[in-house]
Parts: sequence; structure tokens; C-alpha cells
Amino acid sequence: MPQKPILRRDDPKLKPLVGNIKVTRDDWLNVAMDVLISHGVEQVKVLALADRMAVSRSSFYWYFKSRQDLLDTLLKTWEQTNTAGMVGQANATAETVTAAVLNVWRCTANPELFNTALDFAVRDWARRSGPVRNLLDRSDTRRVEALTQMFQRYDFSEGEALARAKVLYYMQLGYDMAGLNESGEYRLTMTPEYLKVFTGCEPAPGEMEEFTEYSLQFWDV
Repeated sequence: MPQKPILRRDDPKLKPLVGNIKVTRDDWLNVAMDVLISHGVEQVKVLALADRMAVSRSSFYWYFKSRQDLLDTLLKTWEQTNTAGMVGQANATAETVTAAVLNVWRCTANPELFNTALDFAVRDWARRSGPVRNLLDRSDTRRVEALTQMFQRYDFSEGEALARAKVLYYMQLGYDMAGLNESGEYRLTMTPEYLKVFTGCEPAPGEMEEFTEYSLQFWDV
């Protein structure tokens, strides 16, 4: 009689059932991310997450080896969203430097390109963790390098490109961290002025219209 095949714990055919609730890996990850953002990494605990979902914590171990495995996955998700998102937007094709900066600013509108709250949570985490601080430093370096290369493509010298990249990047972080009570309409009104500050150029015809149409998908005006 042939033996019944042995399934691995991570095999998709083995999805744990807790009561009548099917708990997925994404469920655990999404709840952990919410807690990280709202309460900090110290509160990302397996039992507390299970209580939030009203499930047994045993299902956690179908998807993660340990709490540290979950934390590592959160950091990987952050890198794949925020760092990859900003680098990708900085590398996007654009005819003018103002269009290139507007590509980057799509990150401020679309949380799928850049999750600002998650970025702040990781920065707070880095204050208490050397390894996370090192990871954050490498991420910041990658982002600034991508922005520097973006400016260089529009004939800015290496030094000026680096300076503009740093001003653009760190201003945006500080702007978001300030939590200004500004409407999307006000931001869009100010965007052409910000472009002149960061690039020295006026936006080309049609660029603001395209950026506005994109941003209105995500901003209330």
C-alpha cells in the first residue's frame, strides 16, 4: 500500500483552521504591521496578536518560526515597499527633472509605493536596535543614491545632485513627520512652487495636470 505523502508545514494545502476562522500568513503579518505602527515593536507579541484576531497562537507557527522571524519579515516588507518604491520612482523615465521629481512625489500620495507610517515606525524601532539602525542607514543610503543619480541624469553636477537629493529626501521625511493639517488641495497648489525650489525649474505644460489626476485617486480635496 503506498504511503500517504508527507506535506510540509508551509505547504499551501495545510492551512490551519481555528474554530471557523481560516487564518492566513498575511493576516498575521498585517495585524503585526498595524501594531508596529500604532504601538511600537515591543507590542508585537505572538499572544497579543492572536488575541486581536481571536484565534489560537498555535496557528502562528504554521507560517513563522518565531517572533524574530515575524519581525524580520516586517522589515523585509518595509524594504520591499518603501525603499524599493522610492528607488523605482527615482529611476522612472521622465523627460524633465520636474517630471522626475513628480514621479518621486507619487510616493507621498500612494501608500502602495511608500507607507509613511511604516517608515516612521521602523525609524522609531531603529532607536532601540543596532541591527535595525544599520538596516535603516543602508536603506537611506540607497534612496539618496537613487535620487542623486536622478538629478545627475538632468545634467546636475555630482555635488549639486547629491545636495539636491538630500534636501529633497530629508525635507520630505520632515514634512511628513510634522503631520501638518493640510488638505490635498493646498498641497497641489503649492507643488509648482516646491518644484521650483527643488529643481530651479518650472513644471512643463501638462506635468501638474497629470500629477494632480494621479494624486486625486488617494487624496481628499
